[in-house]
Amino acid sequence: MTDHVLAKGANVSLLPRSADGEGRLQAVVRWSDPVGGTDVDVSALLLGSDGQVRSDEDFVFYNAPVAADGAVRLLGKRSDDAAAEDSVAVDLESLPADVERILIAASIDPASQATGFGDLGDIGLVLLGTDGTPAARYDIAGAGSETTMVLGEIYARGQEWKFRAVGQGWDSGLAGLATDHGIRIEDAEPGPDPLDTAIGTPETEAALDAIVDDGGVDEGGVDEGGVDEGGVDEGGVDDVRDGEPESGQDGDGLVTGPALDELLPPDVPAVDAPSAETAATRRPARGVRTRKRRTTGSALPPLTLAVDPSWQPARLFSVSGVGTGEEQEKRATSTLMATMMAVRDFGRALVSRFGGPAGTIETYPEVPFSLDERTVRPDAVIRVARAGRIWTALLEVKTGSSELRREQVDSYLDLARQQGYDAVITLSNDLTPTGGAHPLDIDSRKLRKVTLHHISWSEVLHEAQMQLAHRGVDDRMQAWLLAELIRYLEHPRSGAAGFDDMGLGWVPVREAVAAGTLRPTDRKIGGVVASWDKLVRHLCLRLTGQLGVTVAPVFPRRVARDAAARAQAAVVELATTGTLRTTLRIPGAIGVVEVVADLRTGQIRTTVPLDAPRDGGATKRVNFVLRQLGSAPGALTVEVLFARREQTSCEQLKDVRDRPAALLPDPTAEVRGFRLTLCSPLGTKRNGLRNGFIPSVNAAVDAFYAEVVQGLKPGVAPRLPADVAEEAIAAVEAR
Repeated sequence: MTDHVLAKGANVSLLPRSADGEGRLQAVVRWSDPVGGTDVDVSALLLGSDGQVRSDEDFVFYNAPVAADGAVRLLGKRSDDAAAEDSVAVDLESLPADVERILIAASIDPASQATGFGDLGDIGLVLLGTDGTPAARYDIAGAGSETTMVLGEIYARGQEWKFRAVGQGWDSGLAGLATDHGIRIEDAEPGPDPLDTAIGTPETEAALDAIVDDGGVDEGGVDEGGVDEGGVDEGGVDDVRDGEPESGQDGDGLVTGPALDELLPPDVPAVDAPSAETAATRRPARGVRTRKRRTTGSALPPLTLAVDPSWQPARLFSVSGVGTGEEQEKRATSTLMATMMAVRDFGRALVSRFGGPAGTIETYPEVPFSLDERTVRPDAVIRVARAGRIWTALLEVKTGSSELRREQVDSYLDLARQQGYDAVITLSNDLTPTGGAHPLDIDSRKLRKVTLHHISWSEVLHEAQMQLAHRGVDDRMQAWLLAELIRYLEHPRSGAAGFDDMGLGWVPVREAVAAGTLRPTDRKIGGVVASWDKLVRHLCLRLTGQLGVTVAPVFPRRVARDAAARAQAAVVELATTGTLRTTLRIPGAIGVVEVVADLRTGQIRTTVPLDAPRDGGATKRVNFVLRQLGSAPGALTVEVLFARREQTSCEQLKDVRDRPAALLPDPTAEVRGFRLTLCSPLGTKRNGLRNGFIPSVNAAVDAFYAEVVQGLKPGVAPRLPADVAEEAIAAVEAR
């Protein structure tokens, strides 16, 4: 397959319907967000020859991320310096024979700042082939107020699969798309029916949320204007149930009979389980729910019986006795693989990153294989069973400062191709940009039948934190296992603590900045800038895991898509001003967070800009901001921005709490905004240990967010966990 750039309505051939081993595709929707705080969700509809869904389970979206047969599944969201992306995997080989069309749609979250796709920048869809290379691309042009859009479709025509760029939008959101095509929507809050009234406890309400979200489906058709043969019909569904029904559930995942009786008070009549015939033909009275489900993170009870704070609770995964790098690597691998099997949702979240299905996961460390008359032992084999098919991957792991070796990865790719495996996965502390880049330069010919993926230990830790603290784990024992994995990965001896070294050039560059001798042409400066870029990505992963929202760096438009230009601009800034700089966008926060590491002054400056209230005079606007800074440190500087840009006013918070007029030398001047800045000491050492530069940046950002930013939009801005905030504040104050 070759890369084709399509115009709206155009189509391109992909591969024969009989193609063996080449039918695993990914549709990646990518967008930039100049407005800020916009979230886009990808969805898919599986349609038959009549243009209609076959059942409720043919609608794959955020409330139902996997189709019943596992052939279509959401892979999750990612973001990088320039944009964000959401993607869906389509396995044409596993697709049922009566599915002939898959629609790929995108919708804007109603809670986002954007009012339509026209507010976004550079939105488009890229269709990736089995080897991860682009097969087709469609860039959206002329979007307006549409909040949902069918971007493209993968469809069968004769004996081949094709892709068509559609670009048809709806102003009424995902629910409107479904409704316009005959799907009943039930997005209203539940009324006071007898069942809802009888169940009044949070536990039973949560149970009902998990069991009565099924929706009915009606179908409707859309004429696509005669492009190719046939029109496009869409259908909608509510929920996906993967695997076999749980005990006490019918085929749609509804709790019935005795299982439901246990949830209901005595005065609520029981619900009898339907017959097999009835279950196969009925359509639930409640319609499809496109409203996003509420998720609740898992919280383990604190241990309270220790006599002294120095007592440490026992570890499931011990760090004691970790010796050589080989032992460290084996222990980290075994710990991760075991947890992936034990905590199903966490394992599936990781596997989905590599194109694997949401099935039963089994992992096997140190499996010997014969390759070219020699024995090859990957660090682990991952096997996932789903819908009568097994997805397989080989895993190569590095911990600490160990680096991946090309010849080793090449041999695993050869082995995977020989064994008919689907993927090779590398795992190390090397952070790489989002978008499929791999740390090693691999011959593309080796990727024709096998996909190659890379993930960092920071991303593994991030995924575990997201699952435990924000998505939640239903089983308490599984939650404890996941919490123990996080404890293990966060310990320095695990070798998987993430980015913790600024490199050999850090100390010479810092000393050259202090001496005023650093120049943009110095060779050592490039390594420090590259390390800063990795630190920023690691910082974003940390904050995303802690806050539960996708934190991403923001760059000026002129360099947003040019990594080389960004690196050169950072080199020049470091050489001329002695500073390293980044800007972080945190959804829900009142503004972006600017972070400047000033090597000349030995300080880290964290800043948040915010607009002034639109109503009231200058004094009222200043008082409005000061009232929200009651718990902020007195050393915080408050800068007032006036309509006349040459006017300036800046004071420390401790000096204006009782004298707000000090910020208004001219009470009649128009206040247009504020800049709040906090300085903290900069660590000097290159590593991630005490007095190191990396922990000083992490602590500065965490403390600033906890003490200043999250208090400016109480109840809206995501909150940093209390223990993380306390530790960061203590670390900053101790410097």
